[in-house]
Amino acid sequence: SGQCNTGTVQCCNTVQDAQSDSAQQAAAQGGIDISSITGLVGITCNPVGVLGVGGNSCSTQPTCCTGNNFNGLIVVGCSPINVNA
Repeated sequence: SGQCNTGTVQCCNTVQDAQSDSAQQAAAQGGIDISSITGLVGITCNPVGVLGVGGNSCSTQPTCCTGNNFNGLIVVGCSPINVNA
């Protein structure tokens, strides 16, 4: 659907389970404690406007994130968006 009704659309390098080793390592590099977070987090994210309009496309993983954004390094409460649906 390419929409994000409850949060912001982010362009993330990856979306991973918050408890995965890579998510924990990325958070630790930024001094962020996500040990109590469950669900998916976006790693290395940038906000995106309307996808596909005026160069605001996302060449990695378009993601809808509803939680805290730690300077784009980690964004909490994310779920991938299927822009081809």
